[in-house]
Formats: sequence, C-alpha cells, structure tokens
Amino acid sequence: MGSRAWWWLLPPALIILSGCAAETNLLRPRGPAAAEIATLWWFMFWIGLAIYILVIVLALIAAARGSRRRASDLPPRLNERMFVIVGGITMPLVVLLATLIFTVITGRAVVAREGTAALQIEVIGYQFWWEVRYPQQGFTTANEIHIPVGEPVEFKIRSADVIHSLWVPELHGKLDLMPHADHFITMEASEPGVYRGLCAEFCGVQHAHMYFLVIAQPRNEWEAWVAQQQQPAVEPATATTQRGLDIYFRTGCANCHAIRGVTESAITGAVGPDLTHLASRRTLGSGMVENVRGNLTQWVVNPHSIKSGVKMPAALLEPNDLEALIDYLESLE
Repeated sequence: MGSRAWWWLLPPALIILSGCAAETNLLRPRGPAAAEIATLWWFMFWIGLAIYILVIVLALIAAARGSRRRASDLPPRLNERMFVIVGGITMPLVVLLATLIFTVITGRAVVAREGTAALQIEVIGYQFWWEVRYPQQGFTTANEIHIPVGEPVEFKIRSADVIHSLWVPELHGKLDLMPHADHFITMEASEPGVYRGLCAEFCGVQHAHMYFLVIAQPRNEWEAWVAQQQQPAVEPATATTQRGLDIYFRTGCANCHAIRGVTESAITGAVGPDLTHLASRRTLGSGMVENVRGNLTQWVVNPHSIKSGVKMPAALLEPNDLEALIDYLESLE
C-alpha cells in the first residue's frame, strides 16, 4: 500500500485525542451523568470505527482488484442486489436504530428532574463571567461552584444577556442558557476534585475565556466553606485597608461590585461579580489567571491586558492609592 498507508488511521486517532485535553477530559467521567454520556460516546465511537475500517477495506480491495477484473469475473446480478440491500439499507438502519435507542436511554438517565435534589444552586451567565447564587444558604459568589461530593445538586441556570452554554465535561453534558429563561440540570461528582467548566456557546469576543471551577468537597469541608461564605466582609483592620475601602467607593467600584456588609445598596451582579470573599477564590477574570497579588493589580489597572473585551474599565490610580486598594481587596477572605 506504500509508505503513506498510515493515513487511514489519522481520523480515529484525532477523534480520541480531541476528548483528552488535560484540564477537561470528557472521556474521564467523574459523575454519574458524565459516565452515561461517556458510555454513549464510546458506543458511537466503536460503531463508527468499525464502519470506517470496513469502508476502507472494501475500497482497498476494489482498488487492488478493479484493474485486473474481466467482465466474466463479475458476480451475478443477485449478489450485487444483496450487497446493496444488506450493506446499503439493512446495516445502516440497524446502526441508526441502535444509536437512537441508546441515545434516548442516555437522555432519560441524565435529564434533570426539578425539585429532586436537596441542594439548589443558581448560575447566571454574563459576558463573560458566571454569577453563582446559593439561595438556601443566602449568599452569592462568582466563577466558583462548590458542591458536596457524592450528592446530586440541582442547577437552575439562565443567561442575563446572550445565549451561553454551561458545560463541565467530567461531570455532565452541555446545557444552553437562554436569556431570562430558567433551565435545570442535575450534577453530581462521584469523587472530590476541581473540575473545569466552560461556556460552550459562542457569546462574544471572550467566549473562549469564560471559564469556571466546580469544586467537589467532602460534606464537612463544604459546610465549612458555606459558613465562611455566609459571613459579611471583614471590616478594615488597618489604616491602609481603610484607605483602600475609601478608594473603592471613590473610584466607583461600588457601582458595579457588591460587598456584603459594606455595599448593601449595590445591585449585586448587575454589572460585575460580588467581591465579598474575593481573596478566597482561586482565579480572577473567570478563570483567566491565578488569584495572586500581581495578577489582581494588573486586573485592576488594565483588565483588557488579561481579557480583551471585558466590560470592566481600567482604574487610573496613583501608586499609593493602588496599593491601598489591593491591600483591601486581598483582605476580603
């Protein structure tokens, strides 16, 4: 077949590798729903691979024998008809019917049933970040979703602007967020871990950088995190952090960001994320960079250098004022 005979192996290899990204691996399920979806994926993959190999083999046989055959070597017309009936009609119908049945079974297994989970979380998509509300626990956060491991959690999701799509490949399939319409999805993590989620629907210039984290914790750790998040923001403990709070108001940060216990009058989540416990979060800019002082400073001074197209304006501050503001924001643990 020559030195280029390996080419026919390339498509199936690319299909497998496409699902094996280090951070979001849909072929490594860590929840019941994701396991159901992965099983369907593998079923479709092996069926598709078998058909692909069969077609390649038949094509190679035809290419190898076609030039040497004579009219007298052709099979009877009946065999040709049977080949068309079996290979062109019967087999495709069987494969498609089996795939349809398997898909319906999987869909029924992963469909959300409103009100069946003890814990409800609301997720609202914005350009280009995620607001996360815990209505039963009475607090709001952003871009991080903490859940107790081994327990089904009901997500009530919607969009505040354009169509988004919430997807955590290792825990569940994708579900679109329609503007001002509620949808439901039940998610469960079978083991502790940090699972990367993303927006899977083009929603603007930073669609590809609209990440979030789902952090599955043992029940006692999750309850400790909830207790910490329920607390209002700490009051400034030093003159520097008090100055930072004054700058927070003076520069207009409070017009877009709420801090519980400090800016109750702000419209939470109307423009930007709630900052009550900003310092306890792992990332900034909806998963863009690690939440460390240098990145936080750069985000305040020039957020577009990290995430071009974000709606947050740059803050023009004197160096001393900037340091004080960052000190205050870092105190919000």
